[in-house]
Amino acid sequence: MVHLGALPGSPLYDKNKGLDGLLEAAHADLKALQNAGVDAIMFGNENDRPYELTVDTASTATAAYIIGALKDEISVPFGVNMLWDPMASIALGAATGAQFVREIFTGTYASDMGTWTADAGQAMRYRERLGCSDMLMLYNVSAEFAYSLDRRPLPDRARSANFSSIPDAILVSGQITGEAAEMSDLKAVKAVLPDTPVLANTGVKHETIEDVFAVADGCVVGSALKYDGDTWNAVDPNRAADFMKLVRKNR
Repeated sequence: MVHLGALPGSPLYDKNKGLDGLLEAAHADLKALQNAGVDAIMFGNENDRPYELTVDTASTATAAYIIGALKDEISVPFGVNMLWDPMASIALGAATGAQFVREIFTGTYASDMGTWTADAGQAMRYRERLGCSDMLMLYNVSAEFAYSLDRRPLPDRARSANFSSIPDAILVSGQITGEAAEMSDLKAVKAVLPDTPVLANTGVKHETIEDVFAVADGCVVGSALKYDGDTWNAVDPNRAADFMKLVRKNR
C-alpha cells in the first residue's frame, strides 16, 4: 500500500504541505516499496478520515494527479482504492491506467459511515462503459469499520459473490485497518473457493506471513511495512525489505 496523505477536502488535509507534500510522501513510499521487491502497488486514500461512501471529487482528482505524476516511476503493476466508493475507485483506475481496483462491491452493512449497500452490477457496468474491461476487480467481502447485515456465514457470502459478481479475487479483512483477518475466516473462504485467488486484506505482519501464506494466495499489506508498524507513518525501507524476504521464503 501507498497510503496517500489526507487529500484536499478531507479534515486532515495539511494545507501547509499542500500538493507538493502529498506527492513527495507518495514518491518516497513508492521508491521504498519497489526497492523492497513488492509484486504490485496499491494507492489508497486511507488518511481521508472520517471516510465517506461517496468520495469528494477533489479527493479523486488529486489522487489521479499524484499517480499521474509518479506514473513514469512505477515499475510494477498498480491498483487503486478510494474508500469507500466503488464508482470513484473505478473512475480513478480508468483515469490512471490501473491494472486493478479494490473495493466493497457486494453486501449491505451497518457501518461508521451509516447504512452501506454496495452495487457490484453498477460498478462493473461502469468499468465496461469506461473501456476498462481488463482492469481486475478485487472484492473485499468483509468490510472494515462495519457489520454485515447479511447474516449468512462469510464463506457463503464469498461463494455467492464469486458466482454472481465475477470477481478476479476475493479479499478477507479484519475489523479495522491493520487488524488481521481471522485465520479461520481465511481458511473457510479458501475452502469454498479453491479456484479463485483469496487474499488476506489487512493485518498481515512479518511474524504471521508463514501462517497466512499456508492458506491464502497472497496479501495486501500496509501497516507492517511502516516505521514502527504504525499505519500513519512512512514506509520503512528495511521493514519492507525484510517482509519481502519472508514472502519469497514462504511463497
